[in-house]
Amino acid sequence: MSPENVVLRFASHCPLLGSSLTVSILCFFPHPAIGAEWDVVGKAAVLMEMQTGKILWEKNKEAPRPPASTAKILTALVTLDRVPLKEIVTVSITAIANKSSAVALKNGERLAVQDLLYALLLQSSNDAALALASHVGGSTPKFVQIMNQKARSLGALHSKFFNHTGLPHHGQVTTASDLALITKAALANPEFRRIVATKSYPWKSSTWEGALDNSNDLLKSYDGAIGVKTGNTREAGYCLVAAAQRGDETLIAVVLGSQEKAVWRDAKNLLDFGFKSFVPVASGGKSLTVR
Repeated sequence: MSPENVVLRFASHCPLLGSSLTVSILCFFPHPAIGAEWDVVGKAAVLMEMQTGKILWEKNKEAPRPPASTAKILTALVTLDRVPLKEIVTVSITAIANKSSAVALKNGERLAVQDLLYALLLQSSNDAALALASHVGGSTPKFVQIMNQKARSLGALHSKFFNHTGLPHHGQVTTASDLALITKAALANPEFRRIVATKSYPWKSSTWEGALDNSNDLLKSYDGAIGVKTGNTREAGYCLVAAAQRGDETLIAVVLGSQEKAVWRDAKNLLDFGFKSFVPVASGGKSLTVR
């Protein structure tokens, strides 16, 4: 008899399951058909249930991998820990040194922390990352030190950051498991959660005015998607941290070292697996959720 049937039989005979009681049994029963027809292209991946932190699926979860711009999840979290959203940042010359930024900033311009966080998380702006790091840490090396301290405090013990952008640096690594832990903490912050769930944000600076569109395509294509961050470099491959919520369940999928199109499919497959693996069971007209 399968574990699910055991629980069903128990639910139908247990006198404690009265008409006024709804029970959730915190056991996870993978559906045998789910996951049998797919695999993850990425070199490392995890699926985490956010409330409990339980890993529901994993592939090389502790393998060291370059983070690419998924590192900016931690950059944002450290920023939100230390400064208010309305605080004004004066952009320094060092913060505009990187020409690859999607949102170019001008030396000396003044922008709110909130605006820089939107640029950081929606458009992966390296200029915004550098401006925030310089402002929050006093210097970029000090900020990176705080990042590493924060990662360790969250249990992300296999990660080492050398910059706040996620750009390639020798020895800069994270793991799928560590990124899930960092993202779990970040999503617990309501401001972070609001920002990464935003599809488009109005932008105005000294260089241009328009809209910042979120690079996370799952917000438009996956039911329940709530963020979080894309990233890619030649060294890291295509990376994606994705989260979705349906009902009371929030799942976090991390995919590292995938391919341009496959990374989206990887994340969708992981999230589908997680949501389909929570088996609803009815008993006497009342719900019994087997997880």
